[in-house]
Amino acid sequence: MKNKIRQFKTGATRDKEDGKLDLEGFLNPYNIQIFGEYMHKHRLQQDGTLRASDNWQKGMPKEVYMKSLWRHFHDLWLEHRGYVSREGINNAICGIIFNSFGYLYEENKRKK
Repeated sequence: MKNKIRQFKTGATRDKEDGKLDLEGFLNPYNIQIFGEYMHKHRLQQDGTLRASDNWQKGMPKEVYMKSLWRHFHDLWLEHRGYVSREGINNAICGIIFNSFGYLYEENKRKK
């Protein structure tokens, strides 16, 4: 049993990290910052109101995410090939992330 527990110099103990998700390692805080800024910018609606940050979790058809994802992918592809896109490479990538996450959410929300 001793090999399943970590003990620190202070005497505190914790389970070993083997097999646990390393979410801190999988993501980068700077990328999360850029994505957060993108998401915040797009909270402002055309009528001037600010939508809740989690508004998208109310649900949207997967087709909406797919069509938007393709527009953002096209922008990324243009930028990758040296062309100018609608809003630049960071917005293209963040749009891909948002639409991918939204699609993933819709695909799995019933499984919660």
